[in-house]
Amino acid sequence: MSATIQQVIDALKYVDDPDLKKDLITLNMVKDIAVNGKNISFTVVLTTPACPMKDMIHNACMNAILHYVDKEANVKINMTSNVTSKKPKDETTLRDVKNIIAVASGKGGVGKSTVAANLALALTKQGAKVGLVDADIYGPSQAIMFGAVGDMPGSAQFEGKAKMKPVESYGVKLNSIGFMAGPNQAVALRGPMASKALGQLFFDTVWGELDYLIVDLPPGTGDIQISLCSLVPLTGAIVVCTPQDVALADARKGIALFNLEGIKVPILGLVENMAWFTPEELPDNKYYIFGKDGVKKLSEELNIPLLAQIPLVQSIREGSDQGKPSVLDTNSVTAKIFTEMAQNAAQQIAIKNALVPEEVN
Repeated sequence: MSATIQQVIDALKYVDDPDLKKDLITLNMVKDIAVNGKNISFTVVLTTPACPMKDMIHNACMNAILHYVDKEANVKINMTSNVTSKKPKDETTLRDVKNIIAVASGKGGVGKSTVAANLALALTKQGAKVGLVDADIYGPSQAIMFGAVGDMPGSAQFEGKAKMKPVESYGVKLNSIGFMAGPNQAVALRGPMASKALGQLFFDTVWGELDYLIVDLPPGTGDIQISLCSLVPLTGAIVVCTPQDVALADARKGIALFNLEGIKVPILGLVENMAWFTPEELPDNKYYIFGKDGVKKLSEELNIPLLAQIPLVQSIREGSDQGKPSVLDTNSVTAKIFTEMAQNAAQQIAIKNALVPEEVN
């Protein structure tokens, strides 16, 4: 006897999304069910192309059909994605941007910009549409990291008005104050002017359709961070820190800023950078130069997800200096770590969006 579409639906009710804790049918994640004899096909629409549970969900769907419908079925599952968003609708150049993610740090020198660049590229490699705003007004570095030194934004039109077209490198759309200033030119902007420049990076740039817009913030808890939270509807923030106590003290202040009344930006997760030193000639050795598991312990204390522990290795620095971030080297250990970091971040974004009431839009 031939299977029916209803049997397929009933079987897939036994498959839960591991993050959202509901079955795929209730979540409306199954599309295009087709049954022809023993041939069964359907599409599963994930909440992000960077879903770390993709293989698990695929296998669970396959097992459900074989167990509850027909053990001899020929099952074809198309895994696709539609990135979720709960950003309020607007008519600015950000209207087609689904999620805006701030990458922050309490102090400088912890590798925040390196993490932001590799996060953007890791999401892009997995099929997401990604942009990056270098909002580190006083120390922009993304042009160097993306090999785009000397590039300039182009011209574009938005609603009949002249705007900027972002620079594109490795598939990521970029804009930065660094494109406007020469390598030996200081960006001397006081508070109000810095905030105005920040607004121009967002609202005078035609971003187009993006799943994620990553924002590389300056370190600390000053005007730029506060202005960003009032100007832009942030989905959440990622805080980068090294394991030593001095850095952790400043990271706590950065987290506290996002938790202030009137700001209230969710912390999606923490990233422990320079978690240990590993010489390339001794890949199994770990030297805890800055202390061990400091950020990991902070994440447990504050009940904030730890997205990654990234080692201190020479290739990460070399990649940034050469305009080819580490995640692009598919054979490196660090590329795998940055990819998992991006998957974990995308996972937290999807969970966060699932918890926001629909009436926000």
